[in-house]
Amino acid sequence: MEKAGTRKFAVLLCADESEHVKQAYGGYLKVFMGLLGEEDETWHVYRAMHGELPCMVDVHTYDGFVITGSCSDAHGDDRWINDLVSFLRSLDSMKKKVLGVCFGHQILSRALGGKTGRAMKGWDIGVTSINLSPSANKLLSSLHIPSHLPIIECHRDEVCEEEARSILQAVSSFHADDDLLAAQVWQPPPYAEVIACSEKTGVEMFRYGDHMMGIQGHPEYNKDILRHLLDRLLQRNLIQACQAETAKASLEAQEPDREAWKRLCRGFLTGQLSW
Repeated sequence: MEKAGTRKFAVLLCADESEHVKQAYGGYLKVFMGLLGEEDETWHVYRAMHGELPCMVDVHTYDGFVITGSCSDAHGDDRWINDLVSFLRSLDSMKKKVLGVCFGHQILSRALGGKTGRAMKGWDIGVTSINLSPSANKLLSSLHIPSHLPIIECHRDEVCEEEARSILQAVSSFHADDDLLAAQVWQPPPYAEVIACSEKTGVEMFRYGDHMMGIQGHPEYNKDILRHLLDRLLQRNLIQACQAETAKASLEAQEPDREAWKRLCRGFLTGQLSW
């Protein structure tokens, strides 16, 4: 039974859970609760990938929503993806707190009018240090968030601007170097603010008003989850062995700052941030 006055959140699960995650962690709901949850809160999971979404009459009872990663494309046209886009637009009109992670970051951008597609630099897998914008640094100073923030990444799609993609494809045909290709034009949703970037990804984080935020990386992942995911990607021939080895080496080189990400994400979901 839910206690009156306690916070209530929903995880919109956009992928089938691996056996390892179910057996080792009890599923992705518990993985997210391990990062974001606190005692006396209620957390529910909806399997969005299988058409489950909260009824609109119940939406007002939730303090916030978290959209997970997925093996599907945020720019796809599956029915469940279109239904999720419509649902997110309804949440926006209600000014509900929404945190999008990886695929969730991309589908949130799409719902709000941004563009997503294949990353020009290919897969980004492993521990990556993202760089907060000056405005984000100022805003997050009270939460003691470092300006360079390590996070686990595992994606090959990104929030991007289509015109820039065409330009970059033309440039790459002339074997342009990485420095030139890094000068990319990114398009988050109109009126959104890009608040973090990295060497490979121009839109690592964006905010839309004070109620919606996207994170391209996986603050909820730990090294064990990524290692098992790398093995699955290899088995399906989605990545090459050299990519897996590079990703595993990055896991040894630096630690994702889970405590900082917890403060940041909790601060957003519970309304501690005033944009």
